[in-house]
Amino acid sequence: MKTASFLLLALLFFPLPPKEVPSYALDELIGIVEPSAHRGFDKLRSKYTTKGKAYLRDEVYAAFKAMWKDAKRAGVDLLIISATRNKQYQSGIWNRKWNSFGGPEETRAERILQYSSMPGTSRHHWGTDFDLNALENSYFETGEGLKVYQWLRANAYKYGFFQPYTGYSAYRDAGYREEKWHWSYYPTASQMLRAYNQHIGYAQLKGFQGDRYAEKLEVINNYVNGIEVDERVLEFKN
Repeated sequence: MKTASFLLLALLFFPLPPKEVPSYALDELIGIVEPSAHRGFDKLRSKYTTKGKAYLRDEVYAAFKAMWKDAKRAGVDLLIISATRNKQYQSGIWNRKWNSFGGPEETRAERILQYSSMPGTSRHHWGTDFDLNALENSYFETGEGLKVYQWLRANAYKYGFFQPYTGYSAYRDAGYREEKWHWSYYPTASQMLRAYNQHIGYAQLKGFQGDRYAEKLEVINNYVNGIEVDERVLEFKN
C-alpha cells in the first residue's frame, strides 16, 4: 500500500498554535459518545433522512437544512442515509466485515479499509459527516444522481460542506476510495481533525478485530488524514 505524508500535509493545512488547539473530549474524537444524550447533537427530522434515529451536531444540522432548502428550490433532492456513527456502531460494521472477508489478515484489513473505517478513526464519529442518497459512486454518474452530484460540487462549499474522499490524485494517493456520497462540514470537522492529530494515537485504537493492524497500516496518517479539501470551502464563514 502507498504511504503518503498526509499527517504532515494536514498539519500544514491546519496549523496547531499551542494556545489554539481545539478542546474536545478524547472520547468524542474516537466515537465513544451517545449522540441522543449529547447536548451538542440534534435529531434529524424525517424529511431529511431515511433513518428513524439520525443525529448531527447542531451547527452541522443547521447548515445542512439551509443547503437542503436551496437544493430543493433547484429541483435537487438531498436525503441523509447515514449520519453520526459512534465507535460501538462502527465496531459492528468492522467486525462483521472482518469475519466475512477471507484471505490473510493484513490484506483483509486493507480491503475493508477501501470503504470502511476502523473503529475510532471514522469522521462519522464526530457528528460532522453524513452520507447522501446512495452508497454507490455509479448512482452519482448518471441520471438523477448525476444531477445531485453536479449541484453538490457546484454549491456545497457555500454552506461549509466538502467531499473529503475524492478520487486518487497526486495529492491524495492513499486512503479510502472515492466516496461521492460522503460530505463533511469543514468548520467543525477541521477543528476536530486538529484535535485528533494532537491527542489521539494508536494506543486509543483498540478493542476490535484486527486492531493490531491500525499502526502497521498507519491508519491515522493514511486514512484519518487522507482527505482532500476543496479550496473554496476554506473561505466559508458561518
